[in-house]
Amino acid sequence: MVMNNRIKVIKGDITKCNVDAIVNAANTSLMGGGGVDGAIHRAGGPAVLEDCRRIVARQGGCKTGQAVVTTGGNLLAKFVIHTVGPVYNGGKGNVVELLKSCYLNSLLLATESKCKTIAFPNISTGIYGYPKLAAAEIAVATVKEFIDKNDRIETVILVCFDEENLSVLM
Repeated sequence: MVMNNRIKVIKGDITKCNVDAIVNAANTSLMGGGGVDGAIHRAGGPAVLEDCRRIVARQGGCKTGQAVVTTGGNLLAKFVIHTVGPVYNGGKGNVVELLKSCYLNSLLLATESKCKTIAFPNISTGIYGYPKLAAAEIAVATVKEFIDKNDRIETVILVCFDEENLSVLM
């Protein structure tokens, strides 16, 4: 895939990224779960969960395609941007638009929070079943389009936990 010089792809653990914000592939309850979500909640500690609880009390969670921001707690990142990706379900519904919205809304929150660097996981490609190549194409296109029009974000890191996701992006 063609990358922009402001987009980097790495294999690693998103919880160890030294960036202004990391993105969490959250569920609608914002209360943690498995995969990236659980890892971020464990590494971020109780402050992340407390912020999530305040958001849930105020607005009732986070809808698919939307994003909310919390403290980074014990993470190197100052912020965690929680976004809820679509369940692929055979491609039914508006899954492409919802996945694009995850990236776009996360980038918008990052700029509102004055972040210059942000790291994303492979949203919806785990238990939510989104095909990895299709998800990667959406992620790269959406991020490129955003940063081409907005110079506030200096670096976007796409963090792959495994070789399979990394090979799709390389």
